[in-house]
Amino acid sequence: MRDIETSNDGQLDEPLGRVSIISYGSGHMLNDITSSCWFTYLLVFLTDVGLSPGDAAIVMLSGQLADGFTTIFVGELMDRFGHFKLWHAGGSILVAISFSSVFGSCVPCKLMGTNSSTLETVGYSTFATIFNVGWAVTQVAHMSMVNCMSSNPTSRVSLVSCRNAFTMVANLSLYGIALLIFTILQSVNVMFQYRWIAYVSISIGSCFVVIFLVGTKEPGSIRHCVDKSLSRISWTYWFKKVLYYQVALVYTLTRLVTNVSQAFLAFYVINDLEMSQSSKALVPAIIYICSLIVSVILQCFGYCQVLELFFYRAECTTSCMLFQS
Repeated sequence: MRDIETSNDGQLDEPLGRVSIISYGSGHMLNDITSSCWFTYLLVFLTDVGLSPGDAAIVMLSGQLADGFTTIFVGELMDRFGHFKLWHAGGSILVAISFSSVFGSCVPCKLMGTNSSTLETVGYSTFATIFNVGWAVTQVAHMSMVNCMSSNPTSRVSLVSCRNAFTMVANLSLYGIALLIFTILQSVNVMFQYRWIAYVSISIGSCFVVIFLVGTKEPGSIRHCVDKSLSRISWTYWFKKVLYYQVALVYTLTRLVTNVSQAFLAFYVINDLEMSQSSKALVPAIIYICSLIVSVILQCFGYCQVLELFFYRAECTTSCMLFQS
């Protein structure tokens, strides 16, 4: 038994191959491409199909609440039982089905034979909740595999870097798909435009999920992911650490600026600037590419804290001026 554990530990110390790293990085593609579509076009889509701004906000909020609670509980379950690929596959199925249902049509409305605003809100909120539950399950399963696939520091950095690279590909792919559909299907009803964007995004993301499931090896056991000399700590331990609150505050504020800008940008370019429908894809793509360029510049400066603070404040100021004008 000890020989087996020693062999497993030795395998974890070895650097991962390029195929394993790429197949792992592709596993979050479905989450990334649907998430980009979710925050960029969901509110616009819901208001275009007849929901009031308040009801559309309820749909978005219900999904975010489900995401928050699911992340906590699923993380605890995976920590105890493992089977990351099984969790990942189940979450991906929920994401694909619910995402297509949200941007497809109000399923409860068809079943009940009515289009009341209350039923529409409940129907869209239900599938928004399912989508975010599946999204959280997939995200936690995918990220948790990093420490279990390899204990080699270089391999772990490569896994995370590849994952981030596919995030970039997913975002640019989404905006490319949207630009083509908004340009080619200009005369088609807006619901069909968003429906095609959703279907194409799901198809592409699902292909990468298959690549991940086939090309990534399931870690043998959860116990091999943790140093035997370390004892398990309670989850309440983190609430006693000041660093926990510092990191949480910085991340929350950063995500707030990003999500608000992303969610309302489409409204701004269409309703206020009265630009063409294709601008809903072109403008976000330009902004995203510019952010990538800035990220590369910051890396060249070695993540200088002064430069990071400068660019962060500049982004926040620009966003505020953009929506106030």
